[in-house]
Amino acid sequence: MNRLYDSMEPRVIDDGMLKLAVGEQGPQEEAGELAKQEGILFKDVLSLQLDFRNILRIDNLWQFENLRKLQLDNNIIEKIEGLESLTHLVWLDLSFNNIETIEGLDTLVNLEDLSLFNNRISNIDSLDALVKLQVLSLGNNQIDNMMNIIYLRRFRCLRTLSLSGNPVSEAEDYKMFICAYLPDLVYLDFRRIDDHTAKVAEAKHHYSIEELKHRENLMQARLEEEQARREELEKHKTAFVEHLNGSFLFDSMYAEDSEGNKLSSLPGVSELLEAYRDKFVIICVNIFEYGLKQQEKRKTELDTFNECVHEAIQENQEQGKRKIAKFEEKHLMSLSAIREELEMPNIEKMILECSSDISELFDALMTLEMQLVEQLEETINMFERNIVDLVGLFIENVQSLMAQCRDLENHHHEKLLEISISTLEKAVKGDLDEDLSEDVRALFVDKDTIVNAVGASHDIHLLKIDNREDELVTRINSWCTRLVDKIHRDEIMRNRKRVKEINLYIDHMKSELDNLEYSDILD
Repeated sequence: MNRLYDSMEPRVIDDGMLKLAVGEQGPQEEAGELAKQEGILFKDVLSLQLDFRNILRIDNLWQFENLRKLQLDNNIIEKIEGLESLTHLVWLDLSFNNIETIEGLDTLVNLEDLSLFNNRISNIDSLDALVKLQVLSLGNNQIDNMMNIIYLRRFRCLRTLSLSGNPVSEAEDYKMFICAYLPDLVYLDFRRIDDHTAKVAEAKHHYSIEELKHRENLMQARLEEEQARREELEKHKTAFVEHLNGSFLFDSMYAEDSEGNKLSSLPGVSELLEAYRDKFVIICVNIFEYGLKQQEKRKTELDTFNECVHEAIQENQEQGKRKIAKFEEKHLMSLSAIREELEMPNIEKMILECSSDISELFDALMTLEMQLVEQLEETINMFERNIVDLVGLFIENVQSLMAQCRDLENHHHEKLLEISISTLEKAVKGDLDEDLSEDVRALFVDKDTIVNAVGASHDIHLLKIDNREDELVTRINSWCTRLVDKIHRDEIMRNRKRVKEINLYIDHMKSELDNLEYSDILD
């Protein structure tokens, strides 16, 4: 590749280079001199040219948080990196570099135009995040597999593509393949795709395209199902009852219960276990459905609270605006009258009256704010009582249902122990079922062994039930505490902000009055 500045040492992007580039590309003449004196903030720069600078590594661009356009072409960059913070980037030129792999673009979700022309890229991939991509230039690279084209079908906004100069562009069916598989493309290799070519390409690859569409539709359906499952699970987590709408908890009790799994093969245990499972799952589903209903109640309570707070603040602000508007109307007339008055005693008297009006406005605004604070405090306290009561009721009922799960486990334990003791008696008499495995037979050497095995299984089951109950209670209590704390903090911050606003406004009014000097009045 031909390069300007090949004799220069490879460089990284540093502050000196950036300041120089911004200065060169910034305003010139008088505006430019003013910008140099005051300094240009990198965060205000929207376009940046760093081409032909022998840059080896991209770095130090995090300061350009609002950058829209970036030119890094004609350098010796080997890796795409250091662009993570440039989330507003729309246009990126990395052509004429030494890049081998497409990477480091995951955060550039607003990128519309990307040029990687004349690099060493062999695969088109890792562009998934660029959902707004319209123009992609990959000419003069090393792409040799036509399947790379299919990857580009996911970019619904792509209208311009350049692949000339790649080995793939030498394929006999190159143009027809691309036109068929990327039907929304308008320009290919800097030439507009005419309607005739598009129709011929579609006809030529019709069957393979239909098959591909079918696979894509299946994949899309699976993705949508998975997304729906994730959203549903999040909804269940918000209600603190995830995985309680089925046999998950029951199955987890036996997942690590080797002794219980062995004992399940005993005669009569299978039926006992099936009945236990059915009743256990019914209770879990009851907890699940109750949890979703209670979540709706908590959401309604929170929505009502937020609406009340919003209405109270809005009404209070309207009252404040009316008082300020009334004050400003009178204040402007007073200032005008002061400027027109020539007698000093009268002027001093009028200034005192204005100062009194400002103080009255301050008192009125602060009184309004104190009234709002009291109103919101009452609203918050009422909400806190209601939400704590809802959470407390939820916990109480869930614990009651979980107690039923433990009762079922205790009943099952007793029945299993009876069957196990009965089986032990048969073993002593030599009547043990021949179908039992050696692992199960090993449990029936004596009473202590079998009692310990049944007890170990029972302990594991109770621990799983207890842990799930503790997790639910801990999480919802933590949620409630965080929510109430946040509401109190937000109100404190709102009050501080409002008091600061009032003071700044009053200080401005007083300063304006103080600056109304006698000399200005005479003028």
